[in-house]
Amino acid sequence: MSESTKRDEAKNYWAIEGVQPGGGALKQVRDVLGATSISQGLKVIDCDAHFTEPPDMWTSRAPLTMKDKVPHIRRVDGMDMWFCGDVNMGTLGGTVVDNQRNKFLGKLSFPTFEEMHPSSYDVKERLKVLDEFGIWAQILYLNSGCTQIGTLLSFEDRHIGEAIISIYNDACAERQIESGQRLLQMALLPYWDAKKLLAETIRCVEVLGLKGVLLPDKPENYGLPGFLDSYWAPFFEFCSAKKIPINFHFAAAFDGFSLAWNGFPFERRMAIGSALCYLGNAATLSNFLLSGLFDRYAGLRMVSVESGLGWIPFILEALEYQMDEMMPNEAKKLQRRPIEYFRDHFWACYWFEKVAPKHLFDVIGVDRILFETDYPHPTTLYPHINEHIEASLGGHDRAVQRRILQDNAAELYQLQW
Repeated sequence: MSESTKRDEAKNYWAIEGVQPGGGALKQVRDVLGATSISQGLKVIDCDAHFTEPPDMWTSRAPLTMKDKVPHIRRVDGMDMWFCGDVNMGTLGGTVVDNQRNKFLGKLSFPTFEEMHPSSYDVKERLKVLDEFGIWAQILYLNSGCTQIGTLLSFEDRHIGEAIISIYNDACAERQIESGQRLLQMALLPYWDAKKLLAETIRCVEVLGLKGVLLPDKPENYGLPGFLDSYWAPFFEFCSAKKIPINFHFAAAFDGFSLAWNGFPFERRMAIGSALCYLGNAATLSNFLLSGLFDRYAGLRMVSVESGLGWIPFILEALEYQMDEMMPNEAKKLQRRPIEYFRDHFWACYWFEKVAPKHLFDVIGVDRILFETDYPHPTTLYPHINEHIEASLGGHDRAVQRRILQDNAAELYQLQW
């Protein structure tokens, strides 16, 4: 069994255990604090949220010859599951806000569409939620099992994976228009074919108007060339020239869930695994900072998503030290220091943290920081989004609040209103 297959099976275990009926606890949400004085007057941009793919997203758009091959929903053992043909492609993803607006704790998601709040998958309902919280726009990411790279690579017929991606991106563009440029989904790409990778990137940016792309942070895990290979050069050249944000979502560099001790019950293992997965982006950042790629592609923009801020100063300090101690010859091949590359090429999101907003903004750089809610995933700030904005940004001056809640994201994702 390949490492990729083992990893996909492990993720499927967590998805099933975290979604199947039973278990968890329902937190009653009786009131929701609306927009605060900090967010008033700003177009707040939530830089990591998720949109569950609607049940007819592929079947309503696929050509007749593909309708039985693209993802569709079947209910299995009380769970809505995605299928392509008769092959089970996974769960709906993470949604913990129910149709009465209560919050599910101790699980990854409700198992069926009916139990979820419709803002998980409906544009108009999502906009109502954003308006209520005083959030103007969201940078959105995939949610379902059938859109994961390992799943897409499992098709022997690559045309199926390419059709799934193309339809997904078309739907994202339609959603962006329907929402008035407020729901901004990051594009998926056919990572397994360099020419098609570039062509779809160009289409997404120049034709569909999407604002960024999503990459796996260690393509070698999926049998693809690593980022130092010339395979990626045309893609990097285009993204660099157009300053297209390349986003790396947590839980890809390594499987934090596998590091939880055997014998722990599911909820405890989920807590430990979730916390450790954030550090996957520390590996991504470290590799890129010492790669030399930024010397070749000066306009590259990289975003660490759903992984927090607190680890960044330590990693930068460690890389600075180890560059001198471990790279006496290799360091000469790089034009700049790790911290210099970071400050020109990386952005990072925070949400639940308290220490980093209080003590580390200046160390990381205020212009490198983005805010996220992770709605409606298990770690979402819902229902206390604005309470946390007050707690984390209340001690900072208006210029800092504006930069973190609005300006950084608007500049990074090239948003215009």
